[in-house]
Amino acid sequence: MRAAGTWLGWAAVATMFAALYLIFFVVPTEREMGIVQRIFYFHVPCWWVAYGGFFVVAVASAVYLWNGSPAADHVAVAAAEVGVLFCTLVLITGPIWARPVWGVWWTWDARLTLTLVLWLIYVGYLMLRHYVVGTEKRAVFSAVLGIVGFIDVPLVYFAIRWWRTQHPQPVVAGGEDAGLDPRMAATLWVSVAAFTLLFAYLYRLRARAFDLQDEADEIERRLEDVAVSSKGVR
Repeated sequence: MRAAGTWLGWAAVATMFAALYLIFFVVPTEREMGIVQRIFYFHVPCWWVAYGGFFVVAVASAVYLWNGSPAADHVAVAAAEVGVLFCTLVLITGPIWARPVWGVWWTWDARLTLTLVLWLIYVGYLMLRHYVVGTEKRAVFSAVLGIVGFIDVPLVYFAIRWWRTQHPQPVVAGGEDAGLDPRMAATLWVSVAAFTLLFAYLYRLRARAFDLQDEADEIERRLEDVAVSSKGVR
């Protein structure tokens, strides 16, 4: 298992370097936005893996509510932590891209606002896990929020199709007039693969930390049982 994690990490590094090479040395510079458009190859993959992470949270939370599996609860919180990380990067890279193109760092555009709401929901999820006392109660409350919060993901995705927004219309799967230069499209998919592998690696590290914590808790419980037994013998 550890070897698999190592290989996953190296695959993420190799793919990330390949993506960086394509971004800075292969793709053409976009005609209207110029070099700042290259943030696209970071912004969109972060969006992809953040929402994928929240999907994992919702599925794992549903499994926990169904059968009460502690493993499912661990999957949900690990995915939420990494998902929030990448959603934060979405909110950072977006304004950096917007400033030279729109002339402002932020506007209360439908997609931007819904993405901020999504980030707040899952930050709230993590805060809930920290402050609610009681393992079972914490897991149940978190599972409900993890499922309900995911409703915002399709709203974010369809925002630019349902409402007039300042956010650009989709260039991937956006219709007949949409599309990318083949080199741009190839670079985008390499970047998506790189960030997906990075997500998987970080998720694996976090999940492993939960396993180690469980082992430590079990050892502590056994030591307490031994201490109680020793007192009883005396």
